Amino acid sequence: MKDFSPMQFFSLEKFAHAVLFKGEFVWQALQALLPYLEKQKLGKIESPIVDGVYLQNKETISIGTGCHIEPGAFIEGPCIIGPKTTIRHGAYIRGGVIVGSDAVIGHATEIKHSILLNGAKAPHLNYVGDSILGADVNLGAGAVLANFRADHAEIVIHKKFSTGMNKLGAIIGDKTQLGCNAVTNPGTLIGPESFCLPCLSIGGVFPQKSQIRESTW
Repeated sequence: MKDFSPMQFFSLEKFAHAVLFKGEFVWQALQALLPYLEKQKLGKIESPIVDGVYLQNKETISIGTGCHIEPGAFIEGPCIIGPKTTIRHGAYIRGGVIVGSDAVIGHATEIKHSILLNGAKAPHLNYVGDSILGADVNLGAGAVLANFRADHAEIVIHKKFSTGMNKLGAIIGDKTQLGCNAVTNPGTLIGPESFCLPCLSIGGVFPQKSQIRESTW
């Protein structure tokens, strides 16, 4: 894969925040994320918030209609939660997050400075840091998207594309599935409609419809 434009990873026609992806490289959407959130009129809560849900910086949180948010969820602004999204007990949204419609953030899942497109699911004990999940992506239980190199160095794609970021997790294309307890190393890019077996440690760039069956890092 030589083209790292957003269109190689995502179909954005139905995503309400597609303007984030106007850059040449797909990871630039993460660089645009906080400035974009700062320009939005946040604070509109359109779904019931039951006792036991904690909203920190509530004035910087927007939640669409038809969402189901269970007691014990912690949501920190700034963030936008799209309509018909489920946020389960024990979920931890740390801020700087945009979630599309019909997504799932599950028990003991932590999301930080990330974008989840429509129908993306991080349903069980996942970590999603500085990452982008495409439409209908599913993370298996315990899958972790690591975002920070052990040596704290800048994330470089294919050893030649500088990102200017020292925190960059995974960019996972539409309809990709990661198996349980898989770990992606910082700066991993996976094309759409791919599949990764459980319990692998992977890193690098994978084209569309990849079948990842062994550790690559």
